[in-house]
Amino acid sequence: MNEGVVLTPERILEATEDVLRRFGLAKATVVDVARALDVSHGSVYRHFPSKASLRQAVAKRWLDRANAPLEKIAEASGPAPARLERWLRTMFEIKHKKVSDDPEMFATYLTLAQEACEVVKAHKERLVSQVAHILSDGVQQGAFEVTDVKASARAVFDATIRYHHPAHSDEWSDPQLPARIDALLALLLKGLEAPQKH
Repeated sequence: MNEGVVLTPERILEATEDVLRRFGLAKATVVDVARALDVSHGSVYRHFPSKASLRQAVAKRWLDRANAPLEKIAEASGPAPARLERWLRTMFEIKHKKVSDDPEMFATYLTLAQEACEVVKAHKERLVSQVAHILSDGVQQGAFEVTDVKASARAVFDATIRYHHPAHSDEWSDPQLPARIDALLALLLKGLEAPQKH
């Protein structure tokens, strides 16, 4: 045992991801994580008091990584309609890429996310807030006509759910998907558009 090693939550989470990749969610244990780090399982429990808290932290880390590029788009400047479209397309792309690149880990993370309800709820709220920020910019720019920014942001999120919620991931390989996404985004952007003043 290498108990002299500096153990950080980040190192534990990295090791946990490796263990999940090797053993799968059903078989991975805290002891496996400790073994991968060459420490006692008590050392892991000092940072994460339970297996559930460790699994929640892994789910949060995964969702935060998916969120980072979206946050950048939401906080950027520029015309809101183009940003909203880019934000939505990027979100779809991130989710679709995770499924196609590593379907086993995607399934693992999906299960973890379902267990970590509060983590997922907070993640969705952050995403809706980012959309609301873009919509608010669009109203200020005169590009969007929206009376309730938060409700409209939630509606945009809900209207696009088929293209980003993992429950629909088996539909994402449909060759018609890009055309369907294009049609939906065109409709949403048209619906948000402020009337042109003559």
